[in-house]
Amino acid sequence: MKNLSEVVNANGYTKLPPQNQADVSVHMTGIVKSINVIEGQFVKKGQVLATLESPEFAQLQEAYLTSKSNLQFLKLEYERQKILSEENVNSKKVFQRTKSDYDIEKARLASLDRQLSVLNLSKSSATSVMALTSPLSGYVTEVNVKLASNAEVGKPLFTIVDNSKLHVDLLVYEKDLQKVKAGQNIRFVLTNQDNSEIIGKVFNVSKSFENDTKSVAVHAEILNPSKSLIPGMYVNALIDVGTRQVQALPTDAVIRADGREYIFVLEEGHEEASHDEQEGHSHDDGHGHDHDHDATEGHAHDDGHEHTEEEGKTYHFQRVEVKTGTNQLGYVQVTVLQEIDSDAKIVLKGAYYIQSHLLKSEGGGGHEH
Repeated sequence: MKNLSEVVNANGYTKLPPQNQADVSVHMTGIVKSINVIEGQFVKKGQVLATLESPEFAQLQEAYLTSKSNLQFLKLEYERQKILSEENVNSKKVFQRTKSDYDIEKARLASLDRQLSVLNLSKSSATSVMALTSPLSGYVTEVNVKLASNAEVGKPLFTIVDNSKLHVDLLVYEKDLQKVKAGQNIRFVLTNQDNSEIIGKVFNVSKSFENDTKSVAVHAEILNPSKSLIPGMYVNALIDVGTRQVQALPTDAVIRADGREYIFVLEEGHEEASHDEQEGHSHDDGHGHDHDHDATEGHAHDDGHEHTEEEGKTYHFQRVEVKTGTNQLGYVQVTVLQEIDSDAKIVLKGAYYIQSHLLKSEGGGGHEH
């Protein structure tokens, strides 16, 4: 018996959350004056991607500077009229009009200030050039502008992605849904890449089916991200849904033939093999058969049995059909489909070579004992 994790097999793809990707566009039209990046280049948040030119930029800055100057005058006038009003030197109507003009200009300046901040324009001088900056750190994946082209409002000029928060979306079918929970570990390999294993953890299970597939999206964070990972890669994954004790053997003990799976068991009444291809549980009633051969030879039985001779001893093996399950860390879950002794000696290494002897003997004509 061995502790193996019960797993759910799932396919999916790498995905980037929306807060880690950005389409960069403009709020006001302008002519592209310079382009400072190319596709595939890494940029930092706030780095200038391109510059745009338009007379409207200068007009907006001029309006801001004029409003700022007017506000200073109106503030002084407001304070003067307030004192005169308190001393009853002038009418309340004059003071109220002055206060209204001051409040209106203060609101106008605040509005122009926000517009210049959004457009990333200077508030100290008037210029017709605007710098277009990156909203996040990441890689430039698309450049949709050319020099001297007209940048339109709402049309993406650049696309930036930050792959540091890449996660995996796995599709789990309805029959396995109750087994999957947040916090469970996953292991996956990239379908079209090498077989290096990447690990992760489930952080969310969707509450609705994906289209008409009768599968639910399971979201998992990647714990050991690789720089080679990009959004949209297909993955094959195992979700660890629990640990339980099962009957398991080393993967080398199981062979496949004719679409079935088998193990080899040393037959009762024959001695255990002394070479490193036969390992297993202790057996007290085995005995050898003496032959004159110095080399190992295999002979097939019509019922799937095999015997091997080495150094004057003969070892007889029975091929037993099994069904395999979870496969982890060099061990595979095994269910024996016919009865064998609880203390049977099972070949743990070299089952492939015994199977080869069996096939070779069958080809040359086997004999029964």
